[in-house]
Amino acid sequence: MSVYTTLTDAEVAAFLKRYSVGTLVELKGIAAGIENTNYFVTTTHGRYVLTVFERLSRADLPFYLDLMTHLARHGIPCPAPIAHRGNEALAELKGKPAALVTRLAGAALTAPRPEHCAEVGAILADMHVAAHSFRDGPPNPRGAPWRGATAPQVMPFLDAPRRELLERELAFQAGHDVADLPRGPVHADLFRDNVLFEGDNVGGVIDFYFAGVDTFLFDLAVTVNDWCIEADGELDPARAAALLGAYHATRPLLATEHTAWPVAMRAAALRFWLSRLYDFYLPRPGELVHAHDPEHFHRILALRVASADRLPWVV
Repeated sequence: MSVYTTLTDAEVAAFLKRYSVGTLVELKGIAAGIENTNYFVTTTHGRYVLTVFERLSRADLPFYLDLMTHLARHGIPCPAPIAHRGNEALAELKGKPAALVTRLAGAALTAPRPEHCAEVGAILADMHVAAHSFRDGPPNPRGAPWRGATAPQVMPFLDAPRRELLERELAFQAGHDVADLPRGPVHADLFRDNVLFEGDNVGGVIDFYFAGVDTFLFDLAVTVNDWCIEADGELDPARAAALLGAYHATRPLLATEHTAWPVAMRAAALRFWLSRLYDFYLPRPGELVHAHDPEHFHRILALRVASADRLPWVV
């Protein structure tokens, strides 16, 4: 993620003395994303990712770390938190909460094919099935209350057509109740850069720090809205069919989820349009900051609104 907290080799070397992971060999900042400070850490024992949490409080973090531990124990290839010598996964570095997790093999894809999308659909369904046995957690941090609080902050930066779209979509979402849909802890940010591939197989799922309890359908919509689109935001039917079909084979989708699918697709687009507007117009200072273009999800939301009756589904 972006680097907001600058760390030196000496500081990380001292931090690692609390762990049984060997001594520091290499430290490298990761310039992607917008929420936390992340570094690749290579030691004499292996490769890890060190995260310094910039927004999440110490009280919030056990949910995320415990969820990753739970999923890893259920065979999901995700980062496994490393406990320090005090037998806790959560630590502190430069006065901020921090955690060390395993670094997974593989690389992100920029141009996925249908077979890659099928792999992603299958792993997402596996995650949702495994989440059923996890304890309850906090709600999606980018859910309806967050939308209501964030929209007024970005509205002054928008022209009239974009303000109108945002106001209409907030009203549309408020008018649809999805409380009865299957739900549980969801990743909520399963974009291409958060799935690592080794060849044509998923090597790992990363970055769970937007996770929270929401409908599984919302999580599926977030994933389809990134993995199955063309550059202009239009859906690619072949990739969407592959992802949805593989998901459905593991966790069969309900008729009520089919009915709510257009709402979920629009909610997923709205969530990322809003967050990108906020990060673009109201950024935080950082040494290495990567802010995404909000227009990308503005286009996606407009397209999902226009084509709500023609969205791909499981055949």
